[in-house]
Amino acid sequence: MDDATAIEPASPPLSQAELDALTDRLIDKLKTVFDPEIPVDIYELGLIYKVDVSDDKDVAIDMTLTAPGCPVAGEMPGWVEDAVREIAEVRSVKVDLVFDPPWDPSRMSDEAKLQLNMF
Repeated sequence: MDDATAIEPASPPLSQAELDALTDRLIDKLKTVFDPEIPVDIYELGLIYKVDVSDDKDVAIDMTLTAPGCPVAGEMPGWVEDAVREIAEVRSVKVDLVFDPPWDPSRMSDEAKLQLNMF
């Protein structure tokens, strides 16, 4: 068989325990990124819409902003990417900014609402 046609073997699927541990580390890192206008992290604000982790530990994140005209719109996805890249096991990170569905305060956790005196 010609080496040029050799196919790289697929990575074995992540076990549930591996995925759970990586998910915990991802959440910890997401909680280090704050919206500069609101003293609450982006995870508790409900700005993270989706996190996908492949068996190769490539991470794809869909996130939004509290408002489309947010002054840090161009920077915040990079902050998220930088935070997630600190996890040694992660091979790559891709952060997409989405605005559908639009964010609203109902997406915030109870913890965020408490921090903002919204109860």
